[in-house]
Amino acid sequence: MPVARSERLLTLLQTLRRYRRPVTGTVLAQETGVSLRTLYRDIASLQAQGAMIEGEAGIGYVLKPGFMLPPMMFSEEELEALVLGSRWVARAAEPRLAGAGADALAKIAAVLPADMREMIDSAALFVGPKRRDEDKADVSAIRKAIRMERILELHYGDEQGRISRRRVWPFGLGYYEHVRVLMAWCELRQDFRHFRTDRIIDMALHEVRYPRRRTVLLKEWRETQDVPVEN
Repeated sequence: MPVARSERLLTLLQTLRRYRRPVTGTVLAQETGVSLRTLYRDIASLQAQGAMIEGEAGIGYVLKPGFMLPPMMFSEEELEALVLGSRWVARAAEPRLAGAGADALAKIAAVLPADMREMIDSAALFVGPKRRDEDKADVSAIRKAIRMERILELHYGDEQGRISRRRVWPFGLGYYEHVRVLMAWCELRQDFRHFRTDRIIDMALHEVRYPRRRTVLLKEWRETQDVPVEN
């Protein structure tokens, strides 16, 4: 089955990135599975789009270090993953994060070639209905507290409706199908605790930075909860 031109150009870029010294067109053509004539044409196309490829036929080609060409960064499956992720965020996340996801996808689409933009528009990957439980807390403020490593003071209601006051060190936020969960170190319990955001009655963000680093808390939480590290 013929390879899409956009995917072929991406393969060529990835091949060039593996070489620090000039590599001949013959070697590149063999590695990418195209004719030498097609290889020269593809290099010219990449150069026309801004790729910093130096060299010439008979001598060799090299891609200058540090160059990233946005339109060629994604395979078809990667684009499908981005579309599905954006659609999931639009359904599962709070409005501010949902809007950010849509904006990010629009920025990506803006720099893609026409055939790849069409793949985004026609992606047949869909997300189910929006979750039922609505947040009482400002989830964007929770995300800010996590980024800034700030203490949160919560008034929290449990399953029986009992309300408690908690000072916590937030380090993670889990987005599940029907609920969001704040992962934090609880000063009251002196242990890791999970708080459903739809049960947070109100909260206050302190200017005080909690005494441990978020990455350390996250690592210890993964170990105690036996949560694998995501790639």
